[in-house]
Amino acid sequence: MAMIRVSFSSETLELDTSMTVVLPQEGEGPPPVLYLLHGLTDDDSAWTRFTSIERYATERGLAVVMPQVHRSFYANEAHGMRFWDFLSAELPATVERFFRVSTRRSDTYVAGLSMGGYGALKWALREPGRFAAAASLSGALDLAYIQEFDLRPHMRALVSRVFADRAVAGGDEDLLHLVKKADKSALPRLMLRCGTEDHLVKQNERFVAACAAAGVPLDSGFGPGEHVWSYWDEQIQTVLAWLLGKSPKS
Repeated sequence: MAMIRVSFSSETLELDTSMTVVLPQEGEGPPPVLYLLHGLTDDDSAWTRFTSIERYATERGLAVVMPQVHRSFYANEAHGMRFWDFLSAELPATVERFFRVSTRRSDTYVAGLSMGGYGALKWALREPGRFAAAASLSGALDLAYIQEFDLRPHMRALVSRVFADRAVAGGDEDLLHLVKKADKSALPRLMLRCGTEDHLVKQNERFVAACAAAGVPLDSGFGPGEHVWSYWDEQIQTVLAWLLGKSPKS
């Protein structure tokens, strides 16, 4: 397995950015690929620094792409850069140009933690034909609630910078709205895990309820855990087994 941190020029963002990529060195044909998204305070190296994702991916012959999106909520910012366009269009094209990975929907997955959990489910709900499955760990899944009710000064400033006066509720940044209008037959498999001591647990419960109300299948699970890397290191192993439907190679 190779681990590579790539610096490259993004035409969409109009700056140099980076991604960390884990690539299998063995196996026949292009490997399946997981786009693994970081949280609000992280960068593209966080998953490899704080979990054993490289080892877990090696055991399963999986390529993992971890992009850098800063504090963007994986959105086109009102006062900033077009991170949604970067994520959904430029990044996959760049990955396919740089690396030998599968381009089949059946081999393509997305997952993330916290802000990245929101990004993963948003990407899957807005572009369901791209992915076989999507998973969120401790996701910030009710962005409309955050925009309206999170009164912490740093969060209000962040949401204002990203969305300005654009209301999240009822639009394409609102996961609860996306679930309600989704074509259930077209969706990838969806998974959610969140710790019961996590400060985002209520948002995750609301997403579960929205899926149930809309008849959208969701593999959801809650158990002991906080908003910490030890929880995500444990749960990403559950996610990988669920995504690929197989155990690590012996």
